[in-house]
Amino acid sequence: MDLGTIFGLILCMVAITVSVMYDSTAGAFVPENVNAFLDVPSVGIVLGGTITAIFVCFPTTQLKTFMAVTRNGMKYTKRDPQQLMELLKEMARRARREGTLSLEEYIDTIEDPFFRNGLQNVADGREPKVIEEILMTEISKLEERHEQGADMYHTLGLLAPAFGMIGTLIGLVKMLKDMSDPTAIGPAMSVALITTLYGSMVANVYAIPMAKKLESRSREEVEEKQLIARGILSILARDSVPIILNKLNARLPPTERLNRDGG
Repeated sequence: MDLGTIFGLILCMVAITVSVMYDSTAGAFVPENVNAFLDVPSVGIVLGGTITAIFVCFPTTQLKTFMAVTRNGMKYTKRDPQQLMELLKEMARRARREGTLSLEEYIDTIEDPFFRNGLQNVADGREPKVIEEILMTEISKLEERHEQGADMYHTLGLLAPAFGMIGTLIGLVKMLKDMSDPTAIGPAMSVALITTLYGSMVANVYAIPMAKKLESRSREEVEEKQLIARGILSILARDSVPIILNKLNARLPPTERLNRDGG
């Protein structure tokens, strides 16, 4: 699990709850203040409206991936580019000594399907241009899938405040239809505005941050796949180990580069 995502969501909700409970007039925390911010119809309008609108926005086949996309945002996969480069360096040396077909022995030891598929194509003796096309197409489709996942959350972040405003307008219409009791206007206005609050919270506490996290995860994974692809293609081109390391290091920030002499 990505503790940063979990703790971020929890701390954000705690901060909002504490702000709601604090009574500046009394200078103390009043737990009963939370009751004024609870309204079931407002929850129904924001959540129900947003969810149904999401069904209109996206095809069912894409919506089926929503839970998997959410897990990706909540999950942390450690990526070690230096370890990956060490492995590619070892493969390059092996290929220069024994030929590229010797890389077949690495296939069963690698968990990453993308990396494994690339090596399988090498072992099958396919042309470098064909392998490059296959790898680059896979990366392109991976980015496309990730964009679709982040787009669902971006759309969620757009729709929730809109339905919050719809709920507020409904509340205001109800309030304005009956203004015979001036003392009831204040509480009615408060309830009307709560829906906007709910919509803003769904968007800014959860949906938009999750979309940004998914985009960040996508960049990390795509960069790793590009590193693998370029490493395999450099090995096929019979580049020397130092040249391969220079090519791969150029794709990484200085703190993540493998600064070792190749043999």
